[in-house]
Amino acid sequence: METKPWHRHYDYNVPTTIRYPRLPIHELLQIPANAYPDKAALNFFGTEMTFWELRQQVLRMANALGALGIKKGDRVGIHLPNCPQYPIAYYAVLSLGAIIVNINPMYTPDELKLIVGSTGLTTLITFDMVLPNIRALCKAVAIPRVIVTKVTDYIKGLGVSTAASLDLEKGWHHFSTLLEGSPSARFPRVQVSPEDPALIQFTGGTTGIPKGAVLTHANVITATFICALWGNPTIHLTPPERRSVVAVLPYFHVYGNIVVMNWGMFSCATQIQIPRFNIDEVMNLLANFKEITFFPAVPTMINAVINHPKAAELDLAKRLGLLNSGGAPMPVEMIEQCRDMGIFFSEGYGLSESTSLGITNPVLGLKKVGSIGIPIIDNDVRLVDLQEGKTDVPQGEPGEIIMKGPLMMKEYWNNPQETAGQLKDGWLYTGDIAIQDEDGYFFIVDRKKDMIIAGGFNIYPREIDEVLFQHPKIQEAVSVGIADKYRGETVKAFIVLKPGEKATEEEIISFCKEKLAAYKVPKLVEFRDSLPKSAIGKILRKVLRAEEEAKRKG
Repeated sequence: METKPWHRHYDYNVPTTIRYPRLPIHELLQIPANAYPDKAALNFFGTEMTFWELRQQVLRMANALGALGIKKGDRVGIHLPNCPQYPIAYYAVLSLGAIIVNINPMYTPDELKLIVGSTGLTTLITFDMVLPNIRALCKAVAIPRVIVTKVTDYIKGLGVSTAASLDLEKGWHHFSTLLEGSPSARFPRVQVSPEDPALIQFTGGTTGIPKGAVLTHANVITATFICALWGNPTIHLTPPERRSVVAVLPYFHVYGNIVVMNWGMFSCATQIQIPRFNIDEVMNLLANFKEITFFPAVPTMINAVINHPKAAELDLAKRLGLLNSGGAPMPVEMIEQCRDMGIFFSEGYGLSESTSLGITNPVLGLKKVGSIGIPIIDNDVRLVDLQEGKTDVPQGEPGEIIMKGPLMMKEYWNNPQETAGQLKDGWLYTGDIAIQDEDGYFFIVDRKKDMIIAGGFNIYPREIDEVLFQHPKIQEAVSVGIADKYRGETVKAFIVLKPGEKATEEEIISFCKEKLAAYKVPKLVEFRDSLPKSAIGKILRKVLRAEEEAKRKG
């Protein structure tokens, strides 16, 4: 890549370009398994699995899945929280050349049905706590293979479940039983090339219907190497024998997948697996570790951790090597608090379509308050006019962020229309509006028009609106993101009832709970006689958002 103005701000040992190995993702595991075979790869509530043990389990699972008929190009859904079974399944599926469909465990049967249908899923790997949803799903759509595990099966002392104890349907498979019946740790003889699809990461579409970003093996290897080398200024000071990473960001999300799991493999770091973010549980777990090399998180998590009563007694700054924030903007007060505590931190910007990375702040170098930073290694970024998206805007003027480089997705799965709308001549059109200052630092001034970011989750209001419109008493409805101290933003629904109807806030919320993942459910409901509309009758979300903002300030 030719020299760019922002390169001068890169940290002292961060390269401006990388020679990426032509390596499929699953071969990353070979690096720590050879270099540190007896080091813990995973720590799950105190139960450790070494890199060598993980390698053996991955290969045995790959052979078991191959024997079930899973082959190159098949779509395999991984529907698991952060637990040892996730990386075992992930690297096993990839080593067969199959494509992983990452699925949020919080999804309802309706949301799951949409994903299963659009990807032509042949296998679903899921877990005990969501079986009612999976049974409902399998009544609606045919999934040839369902494999079930119990999350606690990998915690010593809690025993291992069986197909009978989980009351599995006839023809379903049990995860641990499959492993036991597959003694072969032979490497599958499947040719996987860097250009082959590896992951389908679902992201909201402009229509509110999720789109599946197809990421290749090359995309994920590129992102893993960039992430590791960007963190070099401080992380290389911790020898691999002592490296660890907090794995609380979900692996099913592109951020957790790259910046936690694959980074952890390449960096030979022990992953401290936390299946859900409960602040007291997290603080108790952190207390068990004298040092933590890397803690990638979202602002909601960081806020909860650094303001927890135990933060001072745990001497967090001494334990934490590098804190990374993504998924939503980090408030200035929080940045200053991290600095005051003596914690190194970095903040960045990326999308599912850009394999989680894109623009970020140097670890040691110049950081600017409110800035998302500078383009990352091998990533070209332009700001173009908002009308046609062709002309670069003058410095300091707002423009749409477009990005080009080896991180950009291949396409949207089976969706040429959306692909053509967002990938033009290799440039990814993000829909995010930013300005660039004289040093080449980027500042987001607006976001994809209506998207709500709550606790790091992207929520598309259209999806909530469609659920609200299904309620028999509702005439008009619109959902809006409003400022929330803890989650960054939260969802508020504005509703006009049909003439003569009465409804309560609780009734609307409980209706939504049946049809939406918990983080998408409106937390507030306001009933109105009418909603603000444009000349052509379009409901004006921005007017409602401005009203809420004025209320908050007033």
